[in-house]
Amino acid sequence: MNHNYVRYLVLLGILCIMILGCTPEISDTPLSPDEYKTIVSEPAVSPPPDLQFPLAEIINEEGGPVVITGEVEYTNPFFTVGIAEPIVILEDQTGFIDRDRDYIFPIESQTLGQITSDFYSSPFTYSLTLPLVPRGGLRDVDNDGETDSGVMVFAVAYWTNIWGDAYLERRDQYGGGWSSAYASTRISDDRDNYLEVYGGKYVVYTPDGEQGFPSSFGADELLFTDDDPIVQLPPDWTVVDMNNEPFVFSRAREEQIDLLEPESTALTDLSELSYTEAFDAMLEKLRSEYAFTEHKGISWDELDQQFRPRFESAEKRGIELQYYLALRDFLWSIPDGHIGMDFELLMSQIQSEILGGLGMAVQELEDGRILVNFITEDGPADRSGVLLAAEVFEINGKPIRDVVSGTLPWSSPFSTEHTRRMDQLIYALRFPLETEVTIRYANPDAAPTTTTFITEFEVDSFFANAPFAELTGLELPVEFELLESGYGYVQITDFSDNELLTIQIWERMIEDLNEFDVPGLIIDLRQNGGGNGYLANQMAAYFFDEELLLGNTEYYDDSIDDFYADPGDEDHFIPPREELRYHSDIAVIVGPACASACEFFAYDLTIQNRATIIGHYPSAGMGGSVEDFLMPENISIRFTIGRALDAEGNIHIEGRGVLPHVRVPFTEEVFNMVNFGDVDVLLETAIAVLAGS
Repeated sequence: MNHNYVRYLVLLGILCIMILGCTPEISDTPLSPDEYKTIVSEPAVSPPPDLQFPLAEIINEEGGPVVITGEVEYTNPFFTVGIAEPIVILEDQTGFIDRDRDYIFPIESQTLGQITSDFYSSPFTYSLTLPLVPRGGLRDVDNDGETDSGVMVFAVAYWTNIWGDAYLERRDQYGGGWSSAYASTRISDDRDNYLEVYGGKYVVYTPDGEQGFPSSFGADELLFTDDDPIVQLPPDWTVVDMNNEPFVFSRAREEQIDLLEPESTALTDLSELSYTEAFDAMLEKLRSEYAFTEHKGISWDELDQQFRPRFESAEKRGIELQYYLALRDFLWSIPDGHIGMDFELLMSQIQSEILGGLGMAVQELEDGRILVNFITEDGPADRSGVLLAAEVFEINGKPIRDVVSGTLPWSSPFSTEHTRRMDQLIYALRFPLETEVTIRYANPDAAPTTTTFITEFEVDSFFANAPFAELTGLELPVEFELLESGYGYVQITDFSDNELLTIQIWERMIEDLNEFDVPGLIIDLRQNGGGNGYLANQMAAYFFDEELLLGNTEYYDDSIDDFYADPGDEDHFIPPREELRYHSDIAVIVGPACASACEFFAYDLTIQNRATIIGHYPSAGMGGSVEDFLMPENISIRFTIGRALDAEGNIHIEGRGVLPHVRVPFTEEVFNMVNFGDVDVLLETAIAVLAGS
């Protein structure tokens, strides 16, 4: 049945009971459009004879909005990543009015809208039906010194639901406050007026015709402060357009309110500039916004002098490949694993350089020796008699350690040397096809020999030691089992997969651990490239009872021309309900492929010595937040805009990684156990740690 028809019948019934004490007869005949318009256009309550404030000038007076529709346009490439349950809600603004950053808009105040087009195609559309009587927080905002019932103020906002039912709980709300992006309001990100509203639209509910509301921001340019000029609103719903001075008040039956992507969140597009203009704009952006300039000792002036001539030459000569390589080399000069570019246009260059293999892969021991740990069946090395565990001494007459150190992997750049070294070992044995390569090596218990190989197409050896070689791509983000030892084992491969699914599996695991009294848990993070840092933090919270401070993140603020971390943005654990907390011992396995959000999760579990970290090497050392932008030829560039800090304000992950408490040196004994005994040494170490704890 039509919602507005039902609304009319309810009002008619109440009026009948109040006046006549009767029971109304309800007709099944719908109202005609003219009858409906007559009813909803008439104010429910006449304005009081003595007005305290001037009446608000109303446009489109149709009795107040019933339905709100709009579009949500997004350009940010991360907008849809991991999202499984996107929603649009009527968001209670009590927190903003009170300037309470911890305000949680209660479930009863949340009116859910419907997404009415493909969410994964921008822009998407939504529709939201306003409740007859909302249940938001009433706030007196007329500044007259008297206590009034006040008004309810709402924004329309996009959210994603991860925890619990269809409504947003505290964790979904990132700890509380109000929306700062993809909402009907425009919110400042400048330090001096951080999170203040400076435009956009509100949807205001007035329970009677005696309430005042600001008609502009006042002299201080802030909303809901003492200098706001006040007008009197009619009862029921009114849309307030704050993009005008004074504000415009509308009461159309159907209102369109688009949700806004902030400039600071929108994708920066430099693709229409020339190569040189784009380089200059990119350099200026990095000079201001890159998070670790001082930490890494980067001189942007030196990079400008070094690389600008290459961009100028590429532009003058019109050579795209020259531009691609100049851009690649510029980015590779910044020692940060989060830095990167789309290599699609360079794929032929990559293939020409690395498709040729020798049919073998190598690993480096703790003492510096480099041994063969993989041989492709019937590949060049196999046909020449190279055996597993052969020690390699030279490549083309140069010491192999020097060759490895001089190798520049296509997976560059890196935040840590140990991560770089792992990839250098892979790329040092890659060449163009049909290249002559001379190797000096010694098989186990044999004298050194020198052999010349002809490289051929084979990729098995390339992927043998690759960071994510063990993954098939079919894994769930969280996979859990019970080991024969009696301990739980969980592998987390991603913090950017379906977030709702991730939490559902995670909570099911915690329930099983508690139900079956599992005495310890091993968390394997060795194949996890990161994702949503907030999700990672809150998954770690399932092992704690307190809302502990985790740290904060500094971002560039153009209003002060410096980096700044607002105290209200501090990261905290928000532990789940008691039955979803696990209190037994934990061992965490890390490695160089554990990066970004994976490292935040691992670091979180070092707080209060909650877990023992185990590994051959630290994690990747990528401790920041990233942003993408577009360069000419539509090449997507990624760089680090936020530097993560610990609870004491120190840079704690970038360039360092999460260090193992129990470091297992990669000795020859370990090499043999891994490659000949098929032993997962780190897993066995984790079991031993739990057994002895």
